[in-house]
Amino acid sequence: MGFGSTRGLTLSGVEGHLVTVEVQGSDGLPTFVMTGLADPACRQAPDRVRPAIGNLGLSLPARRWTINLSPAGLPKTGSGLDLAIATALLAAENHVDAAEVAGVAHVGEVGLDGTVRPVAGVLPMVVAAAEAGVREVLVCAADAREASLVGGITVHGVRSLLDLVAFYQARSAGLEHPLPVPDPPRPRPAPGKDLCDVVGQAQARWALEVAAAGGHHMLLVGPPGAGKTMLAERLPGLLPALGESDALAVTAIHSVLGVLPRGDELLTRAPFVAPHHSASMAAVIGGGSGAVRPGAVSRAHRGVLFMDEAPEFRRDVLDGLRQPLESGEVVVARADRHVRLPARFQLVLAANPCPCGGGPPRGCSCAPMRRATYFSRLSGPLLDRLDLKVGVGQVSRADLTLGPGEPSEVVACRVVEARERQRRRWRGMPWTLNAEVPGPVLRQGAWQLPPRDRRELDERLDRGTLTLRGFDRCLRVAWTLADLAGTARPGRAEVMNALTLREIQEVKVA
Repeated sequence: MGFGSTRGLTLSGVEGHLVTVEVQGSDGLPTFVMTGLADPACRQAPDRVRPAIGNLGLSLPARRWTINLSPAGLPKTGSGLDLAIATALLAAENHVDAAEVAGVAHVGEVGLDGTVRPVAGVLPMVVAAAEAGVREVLVCAADAREASLVGGITVHGVRSLLDLVAFYQARSAGLEHPLPVPDPPRPRPAPGKDLCDVVGQAQARWALEVAAAGGHHMLLVGPPGAGKTMLAERLPGLLPALGESDALAVTAIHSVLGVLPRGDELLTRAPFVAPHHSASMAAVIGGGSGAVRPGAVSRAHRGVLFMDEAPEFRRDVLDGLRQPLESGEVVVARADRHVRLPARFQLVLAANPCPCGGGPPRGCSCAPMRRATYFSRLSGPLLDRLDLKVGVGQVSRADLTLGPGEPSEVVACRVVEARERQRRRWRGMPWTLNAEVPGPVLRQGAWQLPPRDRRELDERLDRGTLTLRGFDRCLRVAWTLADLAGTARPGRAEVMNALTLREIQEVKVA
């Protein structure tokens, strides 16, 4: 009776999990029995692996084969366990040394001809293997460069099951078997869109700088062609490069979604994600009927989520943003599990003042009721979570004579300086940006502003025209304005400017 055991890896959301793959051959009717909550793609692994082994000229007797995937209570998804199952079967038939394969993790899909094919999500799976103490992993040769982004683990790339068998047989004999060595990752080029391309819009450019400096959410309202999309697309160029941990998390999410650039390099720039207004709840927030997949909010983690024509999105999709805006994550509940997806992003909404756009040459042709209904699709609770609300006016001929504005490189330097002041101020805290500071911290103790500086905020709070959430967000923006100005604390001027930026400025459309 043959027995083989090795390690495999699977995904749950954007997190990898180590799986022990055990194979037992016994007398009985020839069949494969799989235990351990495998999804349809995973359950079909024996249908791919058995002919693959036979087509390579290796024997696999017709027995009753039991395949156990442990932990049994963890759902297993996808075809990434194919390589581990094939390795365990080969160990059970003594084609490879069972002791050699026991501590090595394997990730890859197996084709009928024995080739090993790439799978999505290799990076977070290899991260999970490294955190579990595994020191070697075998992946598809096409995934080797991506897997090599994880430190502290040796990556081997295999093109077929014959490569795998030759590799382990050589190790058993004390020899070295050459396998494809992944090239070092190439640095990702910086985004090419520059802020100097935007004509005019001095107020909106300044608000964009404030948003970048403090990590604030914003709304842009203006007629078509005013430059709302251009402004939003240039926000990532103002943000600093991602730190090592954030870069790894962002790259892992892109790996799971299968949208990692083909260079398989570590993503060090803030991502920019702009879903279409017809996107569903699962596409934007995350989820799905089968395996839980990250949505656009997770793909924009540590970057920018831009929703153009925001009132055209479904109301439930827009309101679904409220929870990740507060917590920085999405929790997808299923009957058998809860999956947490990271979603710490900057939200930028863009909207026309009315359905027709209100732009020249005819002006607005909408009835007042239609205009009110159109903009009311952005609910009060969602607007209350936006720090900056900026009116973007139509560009005039006079703006064309002003010449180009400041390039992104110059503005980004000021943003970096402002963020460095925040980092020093909040040293030792679980947050580093003003937009993430809890409200009680700014309202009490050493960071509380004197009553004379926050008088307008107190009065509006008393009248009920400003919520406590809005009160806290105005304080956060005021601190960001002080950081950009290089002052130690915000004064009344910064508080008033923050309050002005929070109010939607009227845009003439008539």
